[in-house]
Amino acid sequence: MSKYSYMTQEGFDKLRGELEHLKTEGRQAAAKAIGEAREKGDLSENAEYDAAKEAQGLLELKISEMEKVLSTARVINQEDLDASSVVILSTVKIKQIKTKKEFEYTLVSQSEANLRAGKISVDSPIGKGLLGKAVGEIAEVQTPGGTMEFEVLDISIKL
Repeated sequence: MSKYSYMTQEGFDKLRGELEHLKTEGRQAAAKAIGEAREKGDLSENAEYDAAKEAQGLLELKISEMEKVLSTARVINQEDLDASSVVILSTVKIKQIKTKKEFEYTLVSQSEANLRAGKISVDSPIGKGLLGKAVGEIAEVQTPGGTMEFEVLDISIKL
């Protein structure tokens, strides 16, 4: 059974745009770098050629991974979501029980996660711990540093 990648329309469009950029301009740049390195002589002792070929391989790997994510992507319509419990695309206000610090995160797919923007992956330890919780419930999160407890203070779906 295939694992789906749930994301917003914005995240899907952004990822598709990045993929197209890599397939066109990225591949052209890699081919140009290989061509320039080839012109410098003996390929058996040409470090530039080896580096350019390795960069091309990494580019193709990244393209392949992005295509895989897009092929399993399911775009979620935020208007259909329910704010009674934490689901993907929920914005959750939580309080760490031990320190009493409050945080607000939006749960998104792995490809859309950006901690600086307050977006965490549903696959992260905190994301997994919060999924399915309702306001007032305590989420126990297993981290490398031990168990952390968070109280769910508010759940909203921001459109």
